[in-house]
Amino acid sequence: MKAAVCTAYGGPAAVRIVDVPDPKPAAGEVLVRIRATTVSSGDARIRGARFPAGFALPARLALGVRGPRKRILGTELAGVVEAIGADVTRYQPGDRVFAFPGIGMGCHAELKTVREDGALAPIPEGLSFEEAAAISFGGATALHFLRKVAAVQRGERVLINGASGAVGSAAVQLARHFGTQVTAVCSSANADLVRSLGAEYVIDYQTADFCAQGAKWDVILDTVGNTSLARCRPALAANGRLLLLAGSLGQVLAAPVQSLVSGLKVSGGPAPERAEDVRALAKLCADGVYRPVIDSRYPLERIAEAHARADSGRKVGSVVVTIP
Repeated sequence: MKAAVCTAYGGPAAVRIVDVPDPKPAAGEVLVRIRATTVSSGDARIRGARFPAGFALPARLALGVRGPRKRILGTELAGVVEAIGADVTRYQPGDRVFAFPGIGMGCHAELKTVREDGALAPIPEGLSFEEAAAISFGGATALHFLRKVAAVQRGERVLINGASGAVGSAAVQLARHFGTQVTAVCSSANADLVRSLGAEYVIDYQTADFCAQGAKWDVILDTVGNTSLARCRPALAANGRLLLLAGSLGQVLAAPVQSLVSGLKVSGGPAPERAEDVRALAKLCADGVYRPVIDSRYPLERIAEAHARADSGRKVGSVVVTIP
């Protein structure tokens, strides 16, 4: 099969298309012929070894010292079941599915094996392969922090910093679904988009500082990595929650102490990858609550361009890679 392989950290040109052996499904696994995947901000960070402050050493030790240990990147996919291993009962060849292998990677290829009982679900009716491929990375992260960490309640005020990205656009839709009042922070060029997703108010970060507005929010969800408790504290309501999704190692380690001292809840770090979240997102898509936003599409042979787009910091939603 053809796969996009990254053997050393570097720019987009570090990714190249090569032939690698086809995977075979083991017992309890399905083999998916991938029709679409994404180059997420996570993929781009790993490829370029661009980790939040303080995470460089632990990330290299975990992911690979000189280059990614998992040479085929890609955290999410959509496609068709090609074959099934022994004891698989939920899926049959020909089924349209999407999956979220997450840190297991391997989705930038023509074929990928996934556990039947893992983060795998049927593609909701009405969604294309491209849309289904973009469900999980942003959706699962937003779902975890809004529902599990912040436990948002109907009527609360939620601000999303970086509201037009893959995580941010998912967070706007889910926060609105949970009955909150959503304020989106993004560029003016993306104001109409985030309003269409459910934001009631929009702050243009190029002309205004949301922390200096004199307003307060129950939850501030930061997908950008340019905030801190010191900066956001004036904008947090009593019992407010600050979610630092792209926080530094120091911020993540300090969060429990800051929560104890401040009386606020501060949390950060990566979201776990749970099979139940993928199934929950499938239902939300089927119910019309959540639909991934697609920034651009590139064929597999142009995946280096997809990485460059993810590196640009200007993508809106997800960068999708298609595999005919």
